[in-house]
Amino acid sequence: MIVWGIAGLALLIALVALALARRSSRKLEAMTQSYWELRYDFTRLRARVQQLDPEADEPAPAPASSSTVTFVPLSSMKKKGERNGVSGRSANE
Repeated sequence: MIVWGIAGLALLIALVALALARRSSRKLEAMTQSYWELRYDFTRLRARVQQLDPEADEPAPAPASSSTVTFVPLSSMKKKGERNGVSGRSANE
């Protein structure tokens, strides 16, 4: 009898988790759709402004610091407490 109760509880938890996952999926889809609509509108409006005032200077684009990925080899990084190629231990050890 206890096994059936545990199985029923597990089924109930699984159904609730499935419902939450579906709701999150729908929200994500709506947010993605809104993002692309806003991006399209922004581009369209920027083109209209350029048509109205083609001589206006465009501001310099902001540097994309967050999207720029730079490779840093792990061998060049030092651990905390490491100085001049010597780890946290003394040279005599």
